[in-house]
Amino acid sequence: MKRLESFAENRLALVGVGIFILLAAFSFLGPLVYQTDQVHTDLASVYLAPGTAGHPLGTDGVGYDQLGRMMVGGQTSIVVGLAAGLLATIAGTLWGAIAGFAGGWVDATMMRVVDAMMSIPALFLFMLLASIFTPTVPMLILIIGAFAWLGPARLVRGEALSLRSREYVIAMRGMGGGGGRAVRKHIIPNAIGTVIVNATFQIADAILYVAYLSFLGLGVPPPAANWGGMLSDGLSDTFSGHWWLLYPPGIAIVLIVLAFNFIGDGLRDVFEVRLRRR
Repeated sequence: MKRLESFAENRLALVGVGIFILLAAFSFLGPLVYQTDQVHTDLASVYLAPGTAGHPLGTDGVGYDQLGRMMVGGQTSIVVGLAAGLLATIAGTLWGAIAGFAGGWVDATMMRVVDAMMSIPALFLFMLLASIFTPTVPMLILIIGAFAWLGPARLVRGEALSLRSREYVIAMRGMGGGGGRAVRKHIIPNAIGTVIVNATFQIADAILYVAYLSFLGLGVPPPAANWGGMLSDGLSDTFSGHWWLLYPPGIAIVLIVLAFNFIGDGLRDVFEVRLRRR
């Protein structure tokens, strides 16, 4: 309850939660209320202005209803962002906890792998893999998660280095406990604050990576959609005066990234207060 109260004191964090709930409801519940055909093109209804013929946000260059496409695109962006961010957090937490607790040559070897991978620009790697493999939703999750775990690994490794010398860990090892038990029962649970806070930022970064790849034409192929791909398509159309194809997906990306950053800031304050009281 104290953590919840501390979180509720941060108004920006509550705003972030509210924005995420609204965007998630818009993307996943919206199509149940506002049903549109996002598979078949309608060349007789291309580039209709917002409010025309029952299209609140108009239509795009192949006749897709823009509001309905925003809902479908939001599903892809949110699912890939959440799944890839959580995958990166889990993999990075395990890697960093093992490396920090083991120490010695194990730690040195594992962290050199992290350093080597971090020396390569992440977006370049994402673009390379996305151009090699067919960009489906599961593939985007794996591609982003396969390299986004490096940051969490370094953070958790630092926590593990300090936690492994604590009295309760030394006592557990003295009673015959193994390294696996120490990592599962002591290192990861006591680093959970760092893990949870970092997970929110990983999700925000993953959503941005999806937008980057889609903007460069490496997102999920049509008729599937996501906000980054819509932003890319709308960029060329906005010079023709079709502004409604650019601004809605751009605003949605900004809002959801801000939401997770606000939530992450709120969680960070909660766990920092808890640590100070300890």
